Amino acid sequence: MGPNRGRPVTRTTACWLAGLVERGVRFVQLYHTDWDHHADLGQPLDQVAREVDQPTAALIRDLEAARTAGHTLVIWGGEFGRTPMGEVRDSGKVGRNHHIDAFTLWMAGGGVKPGQTIGETDEFGFSPTGDRMDVHDFHATMLRLLGLDHTRLTTRFQGRDFRLTDVSGRVLEKVIALELLVVDLEALVGDKQDRHVLLRGSAVLHQEPSGNQTKCPGP
Repeated sequence: MGPNRGRPVTRTTACWLAGLVERGVRFVQLYHTDWDHHADLGQPLDQVAREVDQPTAALIRDLEAARTAGHTLVIWGGEFGRTPMGEVRDSGKVGRNHHIDAFTLWMAGGGVKPGQTIGETDEFGFSPTGDRMDVHDFHATMLRLLGLDHTRLTTRFQGRDFRLTDVSGRVLEKVIALELLVVDLEALVGDKQDRHVLLRGSAVLHQEPSGNQTKCPGP
């Protein structure tokens, strides 16, 4: 629906991404450009918002229709935020700047509890208030949804610990719809290699040492 219906860059892109997921591609990234708007906050911002609005909704609906949304984690966000106030440029137009202190992203599917807003900013949209979520918290929570404990990814190098969450980060349990249970199969199969089962909803994902996953009937 709407003025952008049928545009190849929108609906076709969403269907293409959903098709990749349905065919077993484990990581898909779509990079959408031109969100800075340093020199003009008018029509350019409206344009990029229209380009992502309907196709993003279409992607979620396609995943739900194909029954792949439950084990597909969708993340929509950027590298940092933008200032909430407009600044008049030499051209006379209003632009904005980069802003690292507060920004918005959202997640869907993949074990995420829907219908929540976590964290907020002040009345100006500038500084974070309330239940803050650091970028390392986001990474720790994302890894948990993917079945990984971020604290077990720590390596020692040149006298200090390193990991993807930079030896910080906390899993925000309120983001997760249900507990992910990790079961060690070593005692069951007598295999010393790292094997585990992830229970997510009604699906069981059996991960072999090679990292390949196959979907099995639910418990």
